[in-house]
Amino acid sequence: MLVLAADATAPGIATQLFGSGLIGLREGLETGIVVMILVAFLVKSERRDALKWVWLGVGTAIAMVAVIFGAIHFGTSTVTGTAAELISGIASLVAVAIVTAMVLWMRTAAATISSDLKDSLGKALAIGPLAVAAMAFFAVGREGVETALLLVGYAENAGNSVWPLIGLLLGIAVAAVLTVLLYFGAVRINFAKFFKYTGAFLVVVAAGILAYGVRALQIAGWLPGGTNFAFDASSWFDTSSWYGTVLQGIFNFRPDPTVLQVVAWVAYIAIVLPLFLRPVRKPTAAPTAATETSDLPA
Repeated sequence: MLVLAADATAPGIATQLFGSGLIGLREGLETGIVVMILVAFLVKSERRDALKWVWLGVGTAIAMVAVIFGAIHFGTSTVTGTAAELISGIASLVAVAIVTAMVLWMRTAAATISSDLKDSLGKALAIGPLAVAAMAFFAVGREGVETALLLVGYAENAGNSVWPLIGLLLGIAVAAVLTVLLYFGAVRINFAKFFKYTGAFLVVVAAGILAYGVRALQIAGWLPGGTNFAFDASSWFDTSSWYGTVLQGIFNFRPDPTVLQVVAWVAYIAIVLPLFLRPVRKPTAAPTAATETSDLPA
C-alpha cells in the first residue's frame, strides 16, 4: 500500500510531510503528556520501583499499535479492486469516528487529565504492578490506535506514498523531544491553544477522510450516487500546482466530488467543528491546563 514513489498526481512531498507530521506532533504530544504525568507522579511519590511497569505498559501499547498499523496496511496491499475500496472505505470511516470522539473528549478532559491520571495510578499502585502496566497500556494504546487508523485514511488520500508515514514519525520524534523538555521545565507550551488549533485542523482532516471513505464505498457499491457529481473542476484545477497539492494532500479536495461526498463533508464540518470550538464550562475548583502541568519536576 505504501510505496516510495507516488504517481504524478499524488500530493507533493512537503505537503504530505506537513500534514502527517502535524498529526504525529499532536498525537505524540498527547501521548507524551500522559506518560509524563504518570512518571512525574511516581517520582514525586517516591515509587520509582513502579516505573518499569509503566514502561512495560507503554512498550506493549506501542507494539500493539505497530501490529494494528501493519495488519491494516498489509490487508489493503494484498487485495485489489472492489475489496480494496471496501476495506479503505471502512477503515476511513472508523478512523473518522475514533478521531471525532477523541478530539471532542480531549476538549473537555484536558483541564482534569492530570488529576484523573494520578487518581487512577494511585489506585493501580494499590492493586499491584500489573494494574500499573495495564493502566499505562490503555492510556497510551488509546492514542496510538487513533493515530494508526487516522494515518491509514490519510495515507490513502495522499496517493499511497510512504511520505505520510515518514512525516508521522518525524512529528512523533519532535513530540518526544518536546515531552522531555517539558518534563525538565526547559520549555513551556500553551496547551489550551495548541490543542484548540491542532484539534480544529484534525476536524478538517477527518472531514476529508470521511469524504474519501464515502467515495470508496460508492465505488465498492455500498453507497449510491457514485456517478452523481456535485461539480467537475478538472478542466481548470491543476492537481500538480502548489494549491492543488495542498488541497489534495491535507484536505483531500478533489476536482470531481460526488454529491454525497460534498454533503458528508459539509455536514461533518457544520456539526463537529462548532461542537469542538464551543466554550467549555469548567467547575470553579477545576484546575487549568497550565496548573495541571505546573507540578511536573523541573
